[in-house]
Amino acid sequence: MEIKDRVVVVTGAAGGIGGALARVFAEAGAKRVVCADLDQAGAEATAEAVGGIARKVNVAQEKDIQALIEETERNVGPIDLFCSNAGIFTSGGPEKSDEQWERIWKINLMAHVYAARHLVPRMAQRGGGYLLNTASAAGLLSQVGSALYSVTKHAAVGLAEWPALTYGDQGIKVSVLCPQAVRTGMTKGHEDSVASVDGMMEPEPVARACLEAIRKETFLVLPHPQVLQYMRNKTADYDRWIGGMRKLDRQYNPRA
Repeated sequence: MEIKDRVVVVTGAAGGIGGALARVFAEAGAKRVVCADLDQAGAEATAEAVGGIARKVNVAQEKDIQALIEETERNVGPIDLFCSNAGIFTSGGPEKSDEQWERIWKINLMAHVYAARHLVPRMAQRGGGYLLNTASAAGLLSQVGSALYSVTKHAAVGLAEWPALTYGDQGIKVSVLCPQAVRTGMTKGHEDSVASVDGMMEPEPVARACLEAIRKETFLVLPHPQVLQYMRNKTADYDRWIGGMRKLDRQYNPRA
């Protein structure tokens, strides 16, 4: 799908990958980019920079995403591309509270569910549309130091697969973004974390990789090409792969 003259919505657009997506889509000739974020000032700054529209949205709330979709389609036009990009990171494992698990679950997964729930039927009825869901390489591999992030990003990848295979015949296209470390607010102060073992990318080239994937209608977006080989290693010998991940865990999460 070409972006020119398309109506695009980006969540998490106040900065990082979302801000870069908004800029790249505007440069590619989008008719209008709707920049959504809980950080209203940040969303407004991005919107001003790209000639777009800012919306304050809490993606953990279904009513906010539903309103974003309905208002955009009523006031701007049918949404051609919805980028469900907002996400958070929480370290730790099963010992984390139910409240912490619920919060990351809603933002990293349910936000994608809400977007699909309220937008896919509209897209299918008019003959097509595009979803870009931001997951992570952790959703294909795992996340040393965070069960919460790993589990929710695995679920995000699985969720992206489902509309692609279920609604593809009705013109629904899906891409899922799975980078390693990207220089964003989420990674600030963690530049030496395990996710950056292959280097930390800037948001702009990540956004351009998404643009290219959308143009080619490619499902899996891997700005860090090494991830593909790591996936192959995992499926070729799961036990050996687990052993390698244990080494990384010892290196980045030493225990007394």
